[in-house]
Amino acid sequence: MKAMILAAGRGERMRPLTDATPKPLLCAGGKPLIVWHLERLADAGFRDILINTAWLGERIRTLLGDGARWNLAIRYSPEPPGALETAGGIAHALPLLGEAPFLVVNGDIWCDWDFTRAFAVAEQMAAHETDTPDTPAYLAHLILVDNPAHHAGGDFCLDGNALRYAADGAGTSLTYAGIGIFSPAFFTGVPAGAVMKLRPLLDAGIGQHTIHGEYHAGCWSDVGTPERLHELDRQLAAATCHIQPTILPARA
Repeated sequence: MKAMILAAGRGERMRPLTDATPKPLLCAGGKPLIVWHLERLADAGFRDILINTAWLGERIRTLLGDGARWNLAIRYSPEPPGALETAGGIAHALPLLGEAPFLVVNGDIWCDWDFTRAFAVAEQMAAHETDTPDTPAYLAHLILVDNPAHHAGGDFCLDGNALRYAADGAGTSLTYAGIGIFSPAFFTGVPAGAVMKLRPLLDAGIGQHTIHGEYHAGCWSDVGTPERLHELDRQLAAATCHIQPTILPARA
């Protein structure tokens, strides 16, 4: 199974920190945000990692290289200046992601969701990628968390394991964590080279009942402002978020 880390954004709200440093390379707990992801993905059994880049992408490639120090094989999907947004960037990278369901993680979050869960979810999705008379296709699976203070209204709720909008009132309002497992078929309608957010695809998928989700009660931070980066750094220093990722030796 492959994993994609989204790292192409400009990080406007993080300026001036992101004027010279891409947001996924900002540090919390003594290491860049994206390195936390790489360590945990390697520890979970992933090997093939794809990273999309745009703003200061060469700095990401220089720091991470081919991923050998984490026993990973990293490839890059460069995008034009301004980037292609989430859905556009993933669709652009599909030739490198293959035909099986894959994991997507935002490069500017910190979360202790168990990445090994993605393998079981992907198997379930692969078995139900087409509609049957009794069961709609299963094309996406989103990880949801409690609403943070800066997004108190949330995005979605869960009706069993089916994703619904929070406004539908089917369950407790929750926020998308920036972690999901997707079938390549979920992006079939995205035109080549399109600049496109994920929301239109989620709108269609919720209407067609093709998106599932699960609630994660652990640690999560959307590192969208300097203040949130500072708070995450403080929490990691105080060990209030409990992750000790395995640091694997570099391959010979």
